[in-house]
Amino acid sequence: MPGPVFLAGERVALRTVEAEDELFLHEHRNRASFRDPLGEFEPLTAEDVAEYREEVVRGDDGVTLIVCVDGDPVGLCFLFREDARRGVAEIGYWLVPDAEGNGYATEAGGLLCDHAFDERGLHRLTARVYEGNEASSAVLDRLGFVKEGRLREDAVRGGERRDALRYGLLAREWHGEGE
Repeated sequence: MPGPVFLAGERVALRTVEAEDELFLHEHRNRASFRDPLGEFEPLTAEDVAEYREEVVRGDDGVTLIVCVDGDPVGLCFLFREDARRGVAEIGYWLVPDAEGNGYATEAGGLLCDHAFDERGLHRLTARVYEGNEASSAVLDRLGFVKEGRLREDAVRGGERRDALRYGLLAREWHGEGE
């Protein structure tokens, strides 16, 4: 039984992560095309995925949701490393290849930004994208994130060092209040 819808947009729904999602997560988190743009994930066993899901359910430093289109899971989006005292969290997302290029990540990201700023009362969101992941950078650009810096040689992938790009978005920018 899929989890309840937590946030809904015009085309995507974000719902809780349930035990039934473990096969979906196991399959897609182990794809090389998934791991490469993120730059740091090792293959996961079924037991690793079950443990990951339990951590997500128990986690108190953010929220993780399954991205669904027409009721079917197509990805994951999350707020993590949330620091309520500072009002800051990091946003992340991924989609299965068949769902890419349809605006689903942008819509899911927008729902998560609304939730972060309007319901959780956060002041700032950050994001990290490994250089070369143009699709994720484009999502952040469409959401209004500002490129704030570069973490030089932040990860190793395929024996090569890669830079990470840091982005940020303030609540007032999200709400169109300017500087």
